[in-house]
Amino acid sequence: MPRTLSEEAIGAFRERLIDAAERLFAASGPGAVTMRELAAAVGVSPMTPYRYFPDKSAILAAVRARAFNRHADALEAARERAGPDLAAASRAVGRAYLDFALAHPEAYRLMFDIRQPDEEAYPELVAAGMRSHRTMTRHLEALADAGILQGDPGLIGRMFWAALHGPIMLSFSRMLPDDGYGVRDVAEALLETLAGAVFVPAPQP
Repeated sequence: MPRTLSEEAIGAFRERLIDAAERLFAASGPGAVTMRELAAAVGVSPMTPYRYFPDKSAILAAVRARAFNRHADALEAARERAGPDLAAASRAVGRAYLDFALAHPEAYRLMFDIRQPDEEAYPELVAAGMRSHRTMTRHLEALADAGILQGDPGLIGRMFWAALHGPIMLSFSRMLPDDGYGVRDVAEALLETLAGAVFVPAPQP
């Protein structure tokens, strides 16, 4: 008879399994990873993961939900640390986005490089994804309300997102030329150029 596990033990094992799944899914693609391989990665029998998740898709959803929430945590913390200067807060969010992607490439790939056909079946994933995307526009809405941003903050948020995502994915694919300009140089130059185009200049004394 299986022993009864505490909530803490269940949560700890789920985290171990999610950690292993994040690495394996990012390395090989979710379709190429089996439940048996996931079990082996955490040193348990092939049937053990089914005690915690109904199937591989549920594990992938949990991996991606955690990544989106951690991403949102990082961007929200950067905005708070920047203080009341709205333009500085916006730039801090952009830097935090880049920092997160480069520090957690496996999580980043699984967040934005795949889409599960049954995402709606996982409310935690849907909520985490929405929260993450909101962190990319909320600071811009504050700028628009203050008259510092010219244009639609929703569209501009997607422009900033594209400006970051492009060099990040080129870097992950080793497609950026090795000519002295790294992913940070390219991404930060894009952010500053875009900010110069959409931020209203401060009045001169």
